[in-house]
Formats: sequence, structure tokens, C-alpha cells
Amino acid sequence: MATSSAEPVGTAIGWVGIGAMGTPMIGHLLAAGYAVSVHARRPEAARSLIAQGATLAATATEAAQGASVFCTNVTGTADVEAVLFGDHGALAGLAPGSIVIDFSTISATATRQIAERLARHGVQMLDCPVSGGAVGAQGARLSIMVGGDTAVLDRARPILQCLGTSITHIGPSGDGQVAKACNQIVQVVNIQGIAEALLFAQRNRASPDKVLAAMRSGMAGSRMLDLMGPRMVERDFQAGIEARLHQKDFGLVMAIAQAAGLAMPAAAATAQQLNALVGQGLGGEDTSSLLRVLERLNGLEGEPG
Repeated sequence: MATSSAEPVGTAIGWVGIGAMGTPMIGHLLAAGYAVSVHARRPEAARSLIAQGATLAATATEAAQGASVFCTNVTGTADVEAVLFGDHGALAGLAPGSIVIDFSTISATATRQIAERLARHGVQMLDCPVSGGAVGAQGARLSIMVGGDTAVLDRARPILQCLGTSITHIGPSGDGQVAKACNQIVQVVNIQGIAEALLFAQRNRASPDKVLAAMRSGMAGSRMLDLMGPRMVERDFQAGIEARLHQKDFGLVMAIAQAAGLAMPAAAATAQQLNALVGQGLGGEDTSSLLRVLERLNGLEGEPG
């Protein structure tokens, strides 16, 4: 691990975004001795964190006041912009020299613009999208992909070390979001491939669980196959990560690809399948429900494996 003489940040943290990911992440910081002020649209959602010692703030501005670091973990680009720059936004409470850490998955292009806007006020930014889902957040085993200045990362590293086991500095602002987009491309295109393979097995009257076992022991074996294959075979579509969030991520990927003139046929096809999944009312299910989309498309839903 790299070392630095940079002065670490203080112990006061502001935070907006206390869902399935944010809540356990804040819990780890509280356990490590950080003072965390949280703002939530629904104050009752912060009840467990208040019980652990967090302070409830009425606005993002209030959560940011006195904080050396302000963290966001919300759904989309517009949400991050509203939290930072909107009415009662965090920027109004942030002092020069403070750091914004965005754990959300948003547009890399917009992230660079946000970082520039914050810099004009003397506030530095790290884009730190994460991989590992709610289970990784609960176990402090997230993979954190970082965009931003090296010296800023060195100051914030003690905070990140409370949350994840892998902290990878990719490059300047926005590069963390680029890495997360790449992660999502590989991950979800893989899920689509698993769904197609198991559909193929189903249609050809081969035992899906035995086909899965064969694939897992062969060159097709992967962490994603280990996770999603059993879900599909057992038809357990309860959300680990809601499919609508992967649809959002692929919307970002395809928008940037289109702007850059990139041909990405596998990602484009997967994006359409995610659109179909959400359009069929399955957006709250796990992304393994891509199998259900294929079954419906082929008139096979409900058939035994």
C-alpha cells in the first residue's frame, strides 16, 4: 500500500444517501470513531444510525457544516448535483480544503464537471464508486475505484479503509466512474450470457443444474456464474442489486459510447434486455431476472427446466 505524508482528514463527516449501501457504510465509520452527520429525506430511515451515534441534520447544508469530508451515495447524476448544489445543498456548508467523496455510480463526464465546479470553491473531490453490493457494504469488503488527485486520496484513505478491502486509484477525476462502468459492462453482459446459456439448456431438455455444474468446473467458470447461475436455476429472483440500477448504469454507458462514436454491440444488446426487464415490471427484482425476459421472448416462461 502506498504511503504519504499528506495530513489525514479530520473525524467529522457529512453524509447523504443512507439506503442499503450507505447505512452499513456509515455504521463502519461510526464504529471507527468518526462523527457522522446524516441528512435523509425520511428521518425515520436514519433511526438505526442515530442509535449508533450519528447526528441527524435537517439539510445537506447542515450535514456539511464543520465536516472535513462530505459523502454522497445516491442513485443518479441529477441526485448528486442536487445534493451538492441545489437548495440547501452541501456546498453552502463546506469549507475550503474539505473533500467530497461520491460513492454513487454516475456519469464520468458529469463527475469531471462537478469536480471542476467544486474546485472553484476550494473543495476537492474523489469519485469512489464501489462494487460488492449490500453484502460487501455490510462486511466492509467493498472494491473502491477512485478518481481524483493522489494527495486527496492519501488524505481520505483512512476513511476508505473502513469501508473496503480494495482501493484502486484509477486516475484523475471521472476515472473512477469509468472503471465502474467497465465493471458493469463485464458483469451484466456476463449475466445476460448466463441467462442465454441456461435458456438454451432448458429448451434442449438438458438439466439446467447439471449444465450449471459442468460450466462452473470448466473455462466458463466465474464469480458471476457462481452467483447468478444458482439464482436462475432455483428461480430465486429476490434482489441482491435491483435490476433497475443496472439499467441506469447501462444508460450511462450507452450515452457515453454514443457520444464517443463507439460500437459496443454486446453492451447495446444487454442494455435493450435491461430496458425490456424494467418495462415488464421486473425492475425491483434481481438482474438474474434477465432469464425471465428471455423466457417470455421465446414463449417458454413457466416451463420446467
